[in-house]
Amino acid sequence: MINRQRITIEPGKRGGKPCIRNMRITVYDVLAFMASGPTIEQILDEYPELEHEDILACLAFPADREHRVSNLCVA
Repeated sequence: MINRQRITIEPGKRGGKPCIRNMRITVYDVLAFMASGPTIEQILDEYPELEHEDILACLAFPADREHRVSNLCVA
């Protein structure tokens, strides 16, 4: 389950996309960066305002969403 205090959604910020701790860095930004190959430590160096737990929350977010969608399909 994702930490809702780490992943926030505000309609007027970044088009309502899920962001990290009310910042303008989206979950997608972090996941896309990770997909290009850097380690968590390299991401934290690139984005010093992020914390290790923010990265973990970004990884958990799509898994949580998939789990909720799968449960809807079964019901």
